[in-house]
Amino acid sequence: MPRSAIGLLPVGILAAGLVLGGWFIGDGLRRAKVSDRAVTVRGLAERDVTADLATWTLAYSATAPDMASAQASVDRDSQSIRAFFGELGFPADALQPTGVNVQTFNNNGVVSFTVRQRMTLRTTDVARAQRAVKRQFDLVRRGVMLEEGSGMAYTFTRLNTIKPAMVAAATKDARAAAEQFARDSGVSVDGIRNATQGYFEITARDGDGGGGWGVSDTPYKKVRVVTTIDFYLR
Repeated sequence: MPRSAIGLLPVGILAAGLVLGGWFIGDGLRRAKVSDRAVTVRGLAERDVTADLATWTLAYSATAPDMASAQASVDRDSQSIRAFFGELGFPADALQPTGVNVQTFNNNGVVSFTVRQRMTLRTTDVARAQRAVKRQFDLVRRGVMLEEGSGMAYTFTRLNTIKPAMVAAATKDARAAAEQFARDSGVSVDGIRNATQGYFEITARDGDGGGGWGVSDTPYKKVRVVTTIDFYLR
């Protein structure tokens, strides 16, 4: 090889290196630019469910000139309540006392005692609990005066069993929105860059949360979750 050609060899290698380096840098920039193309969308999933737990709190009281009389009156109400639920087919252990309070009043030297009792019905037989609520005025006819703070609450406790399917449905809904955006923009949807799951919300179905005095809830629920997802575009 001529000596002049040997002298030019390092220059050629250097030039080739610069060309290749420039190509790799350009390709890297192009890839980085593509990777920055993304769209953020939200996906929604909703499901109607029925509560599987009913909790009915009953608050009542009695006032008398002496403690023994007030307590005896409350005890009679407690017996009436237990009989009421027993007639409806609830087991005895479904009803438990959850609190008692005693207050003393002095009105111009006249002393009186008020005993307040709270009992709670807890059952997974939601249909039977609904029938019991509809007959709550039978307790009034038996002389039991339910006070403020009484009411039925229905709870859906099996949320963990439907979470995976609902998250999948919300993700599918989000991808559908991203694909619509991509079609309108002349691109296509790639993988997920980032995803955030919102919290699960349980509300009354169709907004029917009431139903009259003493009915504080409904067994018919709507579970809702919203996910926020960033999709790559290509």
